[in-house]
Amino acid sequence: MDIQNTIQNLREELNQHNHNYYVLDQPTISDYEFDLKLAQLQDLENQHPQFFDESSPTQRVGGAITKNFETVPHEHRMYSLDNSYSKEDLLEWEKRIQKVLGEVPLEYTCELKYDGASISITYENGKLKRAVTRGDGFQGDDVTNNIKTIKSVPLQLKGNYPPKFDVRGEIILPFAGFEKMNQELIEIGETPYSNPRNTASGSLKLQDSTEVAKRPLDCLLYFLIGNQLPFNSQIESLESARSWGFKAPKEAKLANNLEEVFQFIDYWDTHRHNLPYETDGVVVKVNSFQYQEELGYTAKSPRWAIAYKFKSEQVATRLNSISYQVGRTGSITPVANLEPVQLAGTIVKRASLHNADQIEKLDIRVGDTVFVEKGGEIIPKIIAVDVAQRDLFAEPTSYITHCPECQTELVRIEGEANHYCPNFYGCPPQIIGRIQHYISRKAMDIEGLGGETVALLFNNGLVRNYADLYELKVEQILPLERMAQKSAENLVNGVALSKNIPFERVLFALGIRYVGETVAKKLAKHYKNIDALRQASLMDLILVDEIGERIAQSVIDFFDNQENQIIVERLKYYGIQLETVEKFNPNATDKLDGKTFVVSGVFTLFSRDELKQAIEDNGGKVGSSISAKTDYVVAGDNMGPAKLDKANKLNIPIISEEEFQKLIV
Repeated sequence: MDIQNTIQNLREELNQHNHNYYVLDQPTISDYEFDLKLAQLQDLENQHPQFFDESSPTQRVGGAITKNFETVPHEHRMYSLDNSYSKEDLLEWEKRIQKVLGEVPLEYTCELKYDGASISITYENGKLKRAVTRGDGFQGDDVTNNIKTIKSVPLQLKGNYPPKFDVRGEIILPFAGFEKMNQELIEIGETPYSNPRNTASGSLKLQDSTEVAKRPLDCLLYFLIGNQLPFNSQIESLESARSWGFKAPKEAKLANNLEEVFQFIDYWDTHRHNLPYETDGVVVKVNSFQYQEELGYTAKSPRWAIAYKFKSEQVATRLNSISYQVGRTGSITPVANLEPVQLAGTIVKRASLHNADQIEKLDIRVGDTVFVEKGGEIIPKIIAVDVAQRDLFAEPTSYITHCPECQTELVRIEGEANHYCPNFYGCPPQIIGRIQHYISRKAMDIEGLGGETVALLFNNGLVRNYADLYELKVEQILPLERMAQKSAENLVNGVALSKNIPFERVLFALGIRYVGETVAKKLAKHYKNIDALRQASLMDLILVDEIGERIAQSVIDFFDNQENQIIVERLKYYGIQLETVEKFNPNATDKLDGKTFVVSGVFTLFSRDELKQAIEDNGGKVGSSISAKTDYVVAGDNMGPAKLDKANKLNIPIISEEEFQKLIV
């Protein structure tokens, strides 16, 4: 008997049974028969370890322990979706698309929006190589060992698949499995899980993959991304994915116009309650990949896709009190403390009241019966008051006049809705909030240091600003509550490693008001180092691409402050990256310096990304849309008619990729 062939045949048979059961929902053998065959395979593999294969179905049972999940960058960024809450929003979205593409016939793919944890899985030569959580969209946690335990995720693809690509999907926990898990917890006297989504998300970060294997998780695919994939549309990609072994839900449908999109939405708004898992809306995508490339992305979202959210669930409950929170910028947020109530799968105890204007608009009073919903199904908010049930003696709400933390009199800037505590450098929540922002994942990403630990360090007098972090010693941290030798060492080591974080993220971490991730990148790219930035005048800053007066003035104010000047000098002394480290590119030139290019169409010599990179490598700027500031349009086959028309009207030169090559040679 050929042992290797026997093992391989068993693997293929079991993989097919897994696919039939977990993907097609059409089992062809009993669980008992499956378990016998799996045990037979396990025995053969144990006896013949030379035939080990990471894609074997025996690898799904778990066993690997992950102490620390490695943070890895996404090769292709994971964007979030813009939300819409009405059909009017979708009509406006289509108008924006047609403004770019022109009056071309459009098809849309409609897919249900699954409520789970997003995942990106990389396949190379048909084998699952790595699975990474969404994280911040640019990087996430490597959870490969845990994802391999999910039966609907193929370990080995079948058919004619590309050599390398990423699959995007949602890890979900079906209602039946969730209820079974909770029943088991109740039976042993443990607290049940709150909702399927959070339980699915938490499962991905369990350290023991054996425990993950016990959970009935599922993976629903919604997108494929990679270079030169063999299809031209979203609906075609889903069909191909199914043929390779993925679970791409059959509910997805091609719509020939928005009217058919609306029909899909209306149907599932009613029938979604019959599904075996949570869904909170419909994702609508422009079907053509060529049009998707034409439309491109904003800083956060694809222009070619939008999420239509079903109407939020509402509940009534009692407002017990109103408290006030102080943010890191000094902004005051009033918070409604509610009688706990079940809402969209979670227990809600608090809801944001936003600002004084909102309180006045609602005429909300302590003791009122209020209606609560989840805005976008995430953040609870009060939408109305049941005045008929109001106590006759209920007092109107008077907004506070002084900071609840440091008692400083609040100010309200003209044209802004929020009140602020001006005690920026003396108000504890503001100081703690700035340090928490500094250590956060999108900023300095300091391992071993969380928000609660920051508060602990501050309250014990060990830090007063984020520069103090770099002077912390293990022996100072050890006496603190819940701090052991290892956790203290991890904290100090995590702080030291943050010295490698690039300048653009350091700039974001500083917490300059209005300077978010995107603005920080633009400022870092333009000024190259912190000294050039802090010496810039108001007008210099305003002239930087997409930097307005409000942002510019905020940057000036930050660097004018003496305490900030001292902190920046200390960061410089500690070795923080306060200048851009230029990557050496032997092909880079300044031949396109000062020129703005818009790329449109399908190319043969370059991919669109390569073309954009070549523009930037040679000193040029890539524009997202044609305007009077555009110097050239690089056009490939099937250039968008709207762009062609606009370029001709503005007399902007339209060049081929061959002509572009001559510009940089």
